[in-house]
Order: sequence, then structure tokens, then C-alpha cells
Amino acid sequence: MTDPGRRYAVYTARLVDAVLTQPGHTPPELRRAVLARATGTGGEDVPPALAAYVDKVARHAYKVTDEDLGRLQQAGHSDDALFETTVAAALGAALGRLERGLAALSSPPVPLSASGPHPLTPSPSGRGGTKD
Repeated sequence: MTDPGRRYAVYTARLVDAVLTQPGHTPPELRRAVLARATGTGGEDVPPALAAYVDKVARHAYKVTDEDLGRLQQAGHSDDALFETTVAAALGAALGRLERGLAALSSPPVPLSASGPHPLTPSPSGRGGTKD
């Protein structure tokens, strides 16, 4: 993971280690796959029933409903297993966002002129833009 100055590397490593390697109700391999899927760097081997849930937690956590969890419970997943899956997915999503954010900070800024017309430039049709 990119971490300018490596300020948080130790804390990040400890957190990832705690989530992925400590004893739990899910195998460490599954937690590792869930984390990878949530970061967008793998996780193809997450079971299909869990994959949709992991994707929802990673991208739109606010949309997770009791019904989502109920379906997974009916499929045989315990509350503890779902908790561990949720934590691994949330951690993966957070680490993925952190890496993308740090990468954006380390790349040179793109000048506005390179991204097309300035947003306040009058349109050719005469609608929108700024008034002269």
C-alpha cells in the first residue's frame, strides 16, 4: 500500500493482520478473498451468494438491508460469519479508497485546459455558461 512517509503502515498492517489471520467463524482464506474483492484487486473465489453482499458493502454500504442479511442467514451463514465478512469487506473498501486517494495526491495535477472547455465557457448554442 502506498503511504507517504509510512506513517500508518504499522497500524494498517496490524489491522489487516487482525482481520485476516486471527481465529474466527470464517476461514482466513475467505476473509482474504472478501478483502481483495472489496479493494477491487481480486476475490473471484468468493461464493456467489456472498459476492453480491460484499460488493454492496464495499460500494454502497448504506443500502444494506435486514433482508440482505436474512437471505444470507437462510443460506446458512451465522451472524458471526456475516459480521466477519462485513468487517473484511469494509476494511477492503477503506484500504482501496485510501490507496486511490494517496495515488491521486502523488500524481501531478491535470490543468483545467487539458480537460476540455472550462465549465463556465458559454455554449455554442447560447444557452448556459456565463453571461458576457
